[in-house]
Amino acid sequence: MKNKLSDLNNHLFAQMERLAEEGISEENLKQEVARAEAMVDISDQVLRVADTNLKAAKLFADHGEAVLPMLPSVGKAQT
Repeated sequence: MKNKLSDLNNHLFAQMERLAEEGISEENLKQEVARAEAMVDISDQVLRVADTNLKAAKLFADHGEAVLPMLPSVGKAQT
């Protein structure tokens, strides 16, 4: 798996295709549903982190270096 949101999107759509397969056995469907649920849980976390990073970048863009001490992962924190 790659580490871009577009890759996450591709994996989620591929999972939807597996769930929609015609003639999938009940056992395989149960496995795919469990897999899909795990993928959704992880995807939610990935998207929360991406949203947090976006909010931090917006704070930096709006307020400049003054916010860096509160956002050490965006830039160098002042000591």
